[in-house]
Amino acid sequence: MPIKIPDKLPATDILRGENIFVMSEARASSQEIRPLKVLLLNLMPKKIETETQFLRLLSNSPLQVDVELLRIDNRPTRNTPTEHLDTFYRQFEMVKDRNFDGLIVTGAPLGLVQFEDVLYWEEIQTIMNWAKEHVTSTLFVCWAAQAGLKLLYDLPKRTRKEKLSGVYWHRIHDCHNPILRGFDDSFLAPHSRYADFSPEYLAEHTDLDVLATSEQAGVYLAATKDKRNVFVTGHPEYDVDTLHNEYVRDVGEGMEPNVPVNYYPDNNPGNPPIASWRSHGHLLFSNWLNYCVYQQTPYDLEHFSEANFTKDE
Repeated sequence: MPIKIPDKLPATDILRGENIFVMSEARASSQEIRPLKVLLLNLMPKKIETETQFLRLLSNSPLQVDVELLRIDNRPTRNTPTEHLDTFYRQFEMVKDRNFDGLIVTGAPLGLVQFEDVLYWEEIQTIMNWAKEHVTSTLFVCWAAQAGLKLLYDLPKRTRKEKLSGVYWHRIHDCHNPILRGFDDSFLAPHSRYADFSPEYLAEHTDLDVLATSEQAGVYLAATKDKRNVFVTGHPEYDVDTLHNEYVRDVGEGMEPNVPVNYYPDNNPGNPPIASWRSHGHLLFSNWLNYCVYQQTPYDLEHFSEANFTKDE
């Protein structure tokens, strides 16, 4: 089944060019089906690039998914045209009285910024608290995972001495957990962060199920037992050249970054990188939609209640 997004969204033509089934709003309205309502809170500066990446992963499901784009505030951005934001993005005030099947909170370039110094920290707190009563399952990605752990478990910010950048091997810890269904015992996924997530630290300070870890990158995937909150510390949505663009940007700013690990052939930035995580990214999002959202959410979102959710699969 397709994702349903506005016809004029830039991602529409890109995804159709990739032979991805994108349904028009007119066609979707004629179908006798209740699509999943998913809200994407996009915190990244290059919003068109990021929304396309996430929409691509959400499309790989037998479920019809109706995606709405949410912005954190109305400040202008130099990376995304104001017309695009005004046309396709909603303010929180426009959605706060509604319920959603799923919420995705993206990463943000705030790895070295203290939470209390983030300009929209109060807004993030408001939305995450709202989600407890209005969203079936929330997927926190990269910086959002760190923010979610702070707000849900009061974990302080933990920062690495050097940026973690590259594509790392991970191993799974519970092959029978539905979020990991179909995963290989080991898989590759990209990371680009300063945050530090060690398995021991999460085990000591939270009741999360730690589902996948890396010897080099620490915890990659964790979830609450009721699957209402899922934390992904990496970037399964990244395009093949996203890490490359970040590396070139950092070099241009005189930051002397390390070459992303296990990314360029022969570890040579002059060689075109190869994507080795696409299958994992699609499977992760498909599992999240199916087992954390579709299997848990009420048919009538107006009857949303925490009583709908159990710890059983």
